[in-house]
Amino acid sequence: MTASSVPAKRRDATRTRQLLLEAARHRFASNGYAATTVRDIADDAGVNVALISRYFSSKEGLFEACLTSADHDVRRAAGSTTITEVAERIAEQAVGFESDGFPRQLILLLRSSGDARADEIRLGILRTFGEKLARLAGWEEGDDALLLRAQMIIAASLGIAMVRSKSGLEPLASATKDDLVDPLTDLIGAVLKPS
Repeated sequence: MTASSVPAKRRDATRTRQLLLEAARHRFASNGYAATTVRDIADDAGVNVALISRYFSSKEGLFEACLTSADHDVRRAAGSTTITEVAERIAEQAVGFESDGFPRQLILLLRSSGDARADEIRLGILRTFGEKLARLAGWEEGDDALLLRAQMIIAASLGIAMVRSKSGLEPLASATKDDLVDPLTDLIGAVLKPS
């Protein structure tokens, strides 16, 4: 059999793209945007670094794709959540969906890239989540007080995810979803109570 008759190993573009997204989400959430290199991401994914340019055009494009992916993951988790289910959805996100329990979707929303478009997407996601939560509590356009309260819940949720993942502060760091639901329910009820 000659070299030309050996079938070329076919690249699974979808799988490669997913591997890059997973590796990038892990690196960006763990190390931050500035400290993460495309070489690190490619090595973690087990692929050639040139594939980042092929599938995402740049590090910024990959970060933007990670944010978009995190947005879809969080929206899928939230689904058609009611106000009484919000604490459970936040607890699920805070303990993380990754096999290691690291809440990458939430942590990624805290990371600034320095790229205006990626940061615009990140802020848009946070704004949308705040508005959705405020609507669940009865918010209407122009009610800045209720929107502020909803954004405070989002900020607290991000803080919970960050402290759990970075500090080792016990018992928060090892709390399960079930451990978090009741205190989050109390927090949400207290902050979003009608004025």
